[in-house]
Amino acid sequence: MKNLIKPLITKEQIEVLNEKYRKLKPLERIKELYTDFEQEEIMLTSSFAATSALLLKLFSDVNKEQLIYFIDTGYHFKDTIIYKQYLTQLYDLKVENIGAEKWKHDFTSSDETWKKDPNMCCSINKVEPLEALKINFNVWVSGLMEWQSDHRASLDIFEERSGILKFYPLLDLTKEERDGFISEHHLPFHPLIGKGYSSIGCEHCTLPGNGRNGRWNNNPKTECGLHL
Repeated sequence: MKNLIKPLITKEQIEVLNEKYRKLKPLERIKELYTDFEQEEIMLTSSFAATSALLLKLFSDVNKEQLIYFIDTGYHFKDTIIYKQYLTQLYDLKVENIGAEKWKHDFTSSDETWKKDPNMCCSINKVEPLEALKINFNVWVSGLMEWQSDHRASLDIFEERSGILKFYPLLDLTKEERDGFISEHHLPFHPLIGKGYSSIGCEHCTLPGNGRNGRWNNNPKTECGLHL
């Protein structure tokens, strides 16, 4: 993949996008994305966790050719891998796995870095692989929603972060609206939802809990670093 020449985008241009997209519903936002940007500019990531089916269903309805990147940390629940395979078949998705260099991942395994320094473990297995990928794109799509954390409540639909334009088409969707859409369209929940997990990451660092309280074994950490 060749690196794109990234055009500079001003705060004023981002605000124009936000004013335009705030008026739209999530599906309309995704459709509009392809009028404002080329498919080759767009990076879509999914953790295939909790209720990822919502965003993936919307993109599948709009553009089945959109490639979806899954960060394979090597520490996912078996249920997550099964859910990923199921959604890929259900919506005929194009999914590509990315991950850390083998020697780096192996170090975190032998060192059990998640116990000593979860930030470092996330950096090696999540952040670094994404950093290497995102230089090829101008827009990064993610399914974050405001109600999920205080940090996410501070975001806007479009914002510039570390040299890439972030796009959150589901940002202002309430939990009730999300659950209503899932119920109405019979979307499949992640199998661990029924076991009390509401936010699902790596197996070592995820416990049952409300919101993101079960992430990183209930310590103060609430973000892996990808979206900071």
